Amino acid sequence: MDAFLSGILARLRSYFEPATLGEKLVTLAADLIVAAIVFLAFYLLWRLLNRLLDPVLRRTHLDATARSFVETVLKYALLLFGLVHALAVVGINTASLVASLGIAGLTIGFAARDALSNTISGLFIFWDRPFVLGDLIEVGDKYGRVDRITLRSTRVVTPDGKMLAIPNTEILNSTVASYTNFPHLRVEVEVTVGNRENIGRVRQLLLELVRNDPDYLDDPPPRVVVTALNDYNVALSLQAWVRDERRHVEKRFALREAVFETLTAAGVDMPYETLSLTPIEIRQADR
Repeated sequence: MDAFLSGILARLRSYFEPATLGEKLVTLAADLIVAAIVFLAFYLLWRLLNRLLDPVLRRTHLDATARSFVETVLKYALLLFGLVHALAVVGINTASLVASLGIAGLTIGFAARDALSNTISGLFIFWDRPFVLGDLIEVGDKYGRVDRITLRSTRVVTPDGKMLAIPNTEILNSTVASYTNFPHLRVEVEVTVGNRENIGRVRQLLLELVRNDPDYLDDPPPRVVVTALNDYNVALSLQAWVRDERRHVEKRFALREAVFETLTAAGVDMPYETLSLTPIEIRQADR
């Protein structure tokens, strides 16, 4: 037993002998510096190729979404290649590392299933392209302009300037409404008027707001439809096709204000839904 312990202590002394330890640290530091230089070289190569590739992709008439996908794939491919070479410089057997990752793939995949799911969803978004960069989209209760599509999330800028990073899995599994995928968009402004008002007169007042306005289309023509007949009012909807679909929010706000001012100036009754209470006197019967 004493001989066994003595052998272990002798081996530890040989490993931690100042001269040997210093030599190993110097060698390790040199390898780390060379590995960092190798990885930096691949990073600079990606920056250079990205600068050279951008004008080439523009000449191929690819849209911004396709260019972003190509640049993203190129970036991660080069950086991963550079990381493998940097690890090889340090002395790590990359072939064994890849084999080890293959063995531990199930464990890593289970632990990072959300990240992998978002990455796969990002590839499907790039492939299917339900929207492109610059589109105005609505996902659930989130609305905004698509600023960037990455392999993990889609960045959406809201009208109030917030940046939302929506996971790609959520987008792939949700109904996505695009406000700019097709030319033109219909805006609707709803209003209620008294049930004794002349619907034809009110219709003409509302249509005058959008007729001869260059911001709205004549074909399809604007219209005013009755959407509900309530007990104390009639619900109407002014529907008009806006020429520039990217301005649909501001045009809807402006049109809603114009509807109120026009109907108020014309003396049109716009009542709230009300209830009328009639007092009833209850008399006690004589016995």
